[in-house]
Amino acid sequence: MGRMHSWGKGISRRCLPYKKTAPNWIQMSVSDLSDQICKLAKKGMTPSQIGVLLRDSNGIPQVDYITGSKIGRILRKNGLAPKIPEDLYHLIKKAVAIRKHLERNNKDKDSKFRLILVESRIHRLARYYRPVSYTHLTLPTTPYV
Repeated sequence: MGRMHSWGKGISRRCLPYKKTAPNWIQMSVSDLSDQICKLAKKGMTPSQIGVLLRDSNGIPQVDYITGSKIGRILRKNGLAPKIPEDLYHLIKKAVAIRKHLERNNKDKDSKFRLILVESRIHRLARYYRPVSYTHLTLPTTPYV
């Protein structure tokens, strides 16, 4: 899929190994790993920060290869998931920073334009995370004769 607000085609992506089993060097059990994820989340870390920390300090490449579920799902199961998704949170944080900048520099036309782009991304993500309403299916269908 192409980029939303640029000319690029966007072909770079992460390359995960084809084999989806846990590596041999991991000696941690599923329950220990889930407990450690919950402990790190209670400290206030986001799911991506937890993944980076587990990768760098414990040598765990992918949590879902070991546990069978991703970090966000483990946190949701234990009631520790963030209220709004991480990607949406960071976009909102960026929009707030741009608005704060525009309060001081109200003639900055480029920042006004970038704020519009960031807010359109926020609306698109919010539409993705919002539950789908099926009101068009509940309307009575009458044939036009």
